[in-house]
This record gives sequence, structure tokens and C-alpha cells, in this order.
Amino acid sequence: MRILGVLAVALLCAGCGERAADTHPAGHGPAVASSAAGIRLTGGGVFSAPEARASVIAYDTTLVPPGATARVTAESGAVLATSTITVTGMLPGRTYGAHLHVNPCGFKPEDAGPHYRHAHAHASAQNEVWLDFTTDARGEATATTTRDWAFVAGRLPRSLVIHAEPTRTAGAEAGNAGPRVACITLIPS
Repeated sequence: MRILGVLAVALLCAGCGERAADTHPAGHGPAVASSAAGIRLTGGGVFSAPEARASVIAYDTTLVPPGATARVTAESGAVLATSTITVTGMLPGRTYGAHLHVNPCGFKPEDAGPHYRHAHAHASAQNEVWLDFTTDARGEATATTTRDWAFVAGRLPRSLVIHAEPTRTAGAEAGNAGPRVACITLIPS
């Protein structure tokens, strides 16, 4: 019922021909992208050092070498959310953790805030979007995951953070994946 309500509001807003003013940090695009067709967020490019308006940031150039790239999409319709990351130029044969986060990337790794969670306060692969990947011999990888819930307009993920370690999946450490080594800001597309 909640999903139908969100869809109905999105359809009504789309039909009005007017939009509320977007508020967002400079250089990070609007906070919400939604339509009757769904939500689509994207981000990517060559990793750079943290600086004003940077949206693809490497915090640790030992684990994210100069020239490495990433491309991220996070999209959902009424009942499913699918997210994909593709990387090149990373360390070969290494597993990285990767999660959607609630804030855009910033100067410091912690600026991206906590993991994006769908409904519950606890960390789990069913409640969050985990996109761990293992690179091949060339430092390339692609990971995709689909969740059986939709992103909610007005409460969307704003970045994908790459972590130094694979995501722990059980116990008190579930959801932890070590230090944040890179970040990609997501914008509506």
C-alpha cells in the first residue's frame, strides 16, 4: 500500500507541470530524481583527490591507484531496486566492499554518512545495498545486485562508497567493510 501511495504522489506531481525548488550541496545535483517510470541515479569517472566539486574521489591511492575509474547506477521502479558498479584500474585480484550511503561524497571519507538502509535499523544484505566486487588480473570488475524493494523519493542514496575489505555478513560486525577508500556521488539522471 505504501508503494502505491508513493507512486500516486509521483504521478500527481508529474502531472502538475510544476516542481518544487531543488536544494542540494553545490556541485552535487538535485536530491531527488523520480517519475512515473521510476528513479535513476548515476555517477562515475576517473578518481581524483578530494577537492571542491569532486564527485569521484580516491581517499587511499594505494588501494585506488591513479587513473582508476568507476561507473555506478542505482535505479528502481515500483517494487525493485537494482544497482551496478563497474571499475577499471583498481588493484588486480583484490576484493573490495561497496555500499550505497546517505550523503554525497566530501573531503573526508565519513562525509558520505552511514549506509543507505531501506526500512530497518540493522545492517543486512536484504536491508542495504552491498556491491562487493573482486577485480580480475587487469583490475576490472562489475557487480550488480537487485533488492525486492524500491528507493523512496525524498530519501534516496546519494553516494556509493568503496571500502578496503569485503563486507562482513554476520554477527555484530555485519555490514562493516573496513576503511573507506573511495566514493562516487550519485546524481539523478
